[in-house]
Amino acid sequence: MAASLESDQPAPHGLTPREIAVLDFEREWTRHVGAKEEAIREVFGLSAARYYQVLNTVIDSPHAVRRDPMLIKRLQRARDARVQTRAARTLTSSRQVDRAPRPLPDETTD
Repeated sequence: MAASLESDQPAPHGLTPREIAVLDFEREWTRHVGAKEEAIREVFGLSAARYYQVLNTVIDSPHAVRRDPMLIKRLQRARDARVQTRAARTLTSSRQVDRAPRPLPDETTD
């Protein structure tokens, strides 16, 4: 299936065949046996990281919103939640570093 999805030429509705396939996959990926990452590699021939880069680009497209607004809004909400969780973790980690004990100044006398 990956070979037929390589065309990056947009169709009249503004989405490429691969972008449409990504949206279809996101809508129905639970039907695939095994882990999602394995299904991504099998269906698209992409690493999971590259697939998610493509997906994030697609869900920001107004063409995708027009094609399937409910799916796109769900995917955008999920992405936004992950970004907020990651930011909260980073903020918590940086605060813990700020609270780390600092060495005392050297108290040697001359």
